[in-house]
Amino acid sequence: MHRTRFFDHVILLIGVFIMVAPVVVAFMTSTHEAADIHRNGLSLTWGGHFAETYETVLTREGGFTGKVTGFNMMLNSMILGLGFAVGKIVLSMLAAYAIVYFRFPLASLFFWVIFTTLLLPLEVRILPSYEVMNALKLTNTYTGLIVPLLASATGTFYFRQFFKSVPDELLEAARIDGAGPFKFFIDVLVPLSRTMMAAIFIIMFVYGWNQYLWPTLMTTDEGFFTLVRGIKQILLVWVGSNIPDYNEAFALAILAMLPPVMIVVIFQRWFIKGLTESDK
Repeated sequence: MHRTRFFDHVILLIGVFIMVAPVVVAFMTSTHEAADIHRNGLSLTWGGHFAETYETVLTREGGFTGKVTGFNMMLNSMILGLGFAVGKIVLSMLAAYAIVYFRFPLASLFFWVIFTTLLLPLEVRILPSYEVMNALKLTNTYTGLIVPLLASATGTFYFRQFFKSVPDELLEAARIDGAGPFKFFIDVLVPLSRTMMAAIFIIMFVYGWNQYLWPTLMTTDEGFFTLVRGIKQILLVWVGSNIPDYNEAFALAILAMLPPVMIVVIFQRWFIKGLTESDK
């Protein structure tokens, strides 16, 4: 037993090392000057330029227009991540509520039609979605970035499974108290779904934050560039006569990781509880 537990911990520690080591190397390297990185390569030692490098990437105006900053791109990424998370949760809950509690013909068929959209990745439907947004003149807008990707088969599936686990007695009690469909949804199902909402929020926030292809297609105005979208562009612009600013590229990569990591760390208990709750 003890030997098995020991090997389990060894495997976990190896996994942690594999995941954390590149992040540590990137962070340590970002504290060095670009010339040192160019000459010596990646580093595991402290370089002493932490404040200078991170202040530069957050506040210095750059890009082709000379107006975009790392902070602006981080704000755009935050808007995109929060918009995705909140919008997908709202739509998924409403869709799951209709499928589970409104007894209409072919409800199961409609659910499976929604579910099969998981087989269609973003790349398959990206051009039609772009054509629609372009026709509506919603390119270079937050609406165009967020709305076309709000429908979520994953969220609908999880909320459907959770709603099906809610006892029917709650619905009967709500009817006896005179609660209509909307009041039952707001006063009963939404409070019960908090842990599930937290789990879906984490998944969808990280999904929205890490979007690259869709923002690349939808934005030509640097004012709407996300952090993931803008790292390459800023690196291409911030090139000196000989040496690229490797330290600033690493710093931007580290900054791009922080919000998703913080969200996962803060909500991890709710995340685990929300994903396992529907099985009880």
